[in-house]
Amino acid sequence: MEDLRSAPLAPVGSSDHIRGTLGAPIVVEYADFECPFCALLHTRLSALRLRRVFRHFPMRSKHPRAWPAAAAVEAADRQGAFWPMHDALFADQGRLEDPHIWRRAEQLGLDLERFEADRRDPTTTAKIQHHFDAAIRAGVVTTPTIFIANEPFAGAPTPELLSRLAALTRT
Repeated sequence: MEDLRSAPLAPVGSSDHIRGTLGAPIVVEYADFECPFCALLHTRLSALRLRRVFRHFPMRSKHPRAWPAAAAVEAADRQGAFWPMHDALFADQGRLEDPHIWRRAEQLGLDLERFEADRRDPTTTAKIQHHFDAAIRAGVVTTPTIFIANEPFAGAPTPELLSRLAALTRT
């Protein structure tokens, strides 16, 4: 595969969203919540024993609800519900408008007033923009793009990528 990167991938740090078993292989994922291929990849990655690092890459030109969805997930994170909101948005991509997002926040038991304030907080926007800018520097141009051992795989999950992921989890 052609090397997409123009600069090194940003190292995994304390501000990243990480889940999975300690010691499992690490996969860094740039995605947006409106991308159907991101939802497919999410399903595939969820079935594997990996340490997933999720970073935002909301492609506003193709996915106008991706940025507000990213803000909702970051707002949920401030109440300890990043991954539940993340999973809920990928599970129902057809409903990313505010009333549906508020319903999800309510179902997750979030304080809705705080959630809404956090969605609009400039630090939320700054974090999403930071992820986006780091992705651009690393050569990301589409969603999803995942990095396995700093090697990028962009676009819809291919048989080659799925095979690589399966092999990675067998070691």
